[in-house]
Amino acid sequence: MVMKYSNDTILKLFESALAQFQTPEEPELLYSPIIYSMSGGGKRLRPVLLLLTVDAFGGDVEAALPAGMAVEVFHNFTLLHDDIMDNAMMRRGQPSVFAKWGGNVALLSGDTMLIMAYKHLARLESEKLCRVLNIFSDMAIEVCEGQQYDMDFESAEKVTVEDYILMIERKTSALLSGSAMIGATLAGASEDDIRKMYRFATELGLAFQLQDDMLDSYGDEALGKKIGGDILEGKQTYLMVQAMCRASSEEREVLRSTHKNPLLSDVEKIATVKALYDKLDVKRFTEQQIEIRFERALAVLNTLSIAGERTKCLEEFARNLMGRKK
Repeated sequence: MVMKYSNDTILKLFESALAQFQTPEEPELLYSPIIYSMSGGGKRLRPVLLLLTVDAFGGDVEAALPAGMAVEVFHNFTLLHDDIMDNAMMRRGQPSVFAKWGGNVALLSGDTMLIMAYKHLARLESEKLCRVLNIFSDMAIEVCEGQQYDMDFESAEKVTVEDYILMIERKTSALLSGSAMIGATLAGASEDDIRKMYRFATELGLAFQLQDDMLDSYGDEALGKKIGGDILEGKQTYLMVQAMCRASSEEREVLRSTHKNPLLSDVEKIATVKALYDKLDVKRFTEQQIEIRFERALAVLNTLSIAGERTKCLEEFARNLMGRKK
């Protein structure tokens, strides 16, 4: 039996459901930022993966839409709070909720979105609700743990590669892996297949974040990716962590201090750090790690108990996420 939905039809189905997302009109300062956030675009990666997984295991995709809504509302809640913590003025090419309404509004609207996410989950079939709630709550806690690790890294003397992978496994992969597990659970998949979907989405999430790290320094601005933002922030990315592990003491000091040097322009700061990245070959190490994680993710699909043709849309999702045609 082939899958009923393609990636595109799943996305259209979810966008149609999202178009019906409503909030009360008052108090306006609580609910307007929520509508603004939810209608601000985004790839809808997490609900699409959740619904594709439901379909792959022969479940009822339309009955799973409330779970898709829950993970998308939760994801957008995390963005509101992230922007407060990062003092971020822009989100998806437009002013962030934090910039537009201030921190207090963003905080309270975000809190409301978290509660809304659980209300969406409450619309699911009661027989699977307890298990889904536990998966969702574990996922939510892991995302918070990942954010805390990320903040800890700002003042840490040393961040190892293992530390960094653990952080992005929580902060980035957890939402994908939680979505995949919820989808498999709702479709009645076996415990073994649920665990395998967790591994698939975790490895894919790691590959995706590592690629995002690399594109920040080595991407193409013609594709809309501003180059060097992480370097200018002095952010701990996989490239920076790898460079710090491989650098001499003098080079480590350059890596640590360049973004704060008032005598250098932004262009010079980026060039200085990238020159060390090139010398230390961190781009190659990062590309290798991306390939390893991506291939691990695809390999998991071959071990699922469902027929191979039912995993093709999941493979297509993975390739699309990484910008790969083959």
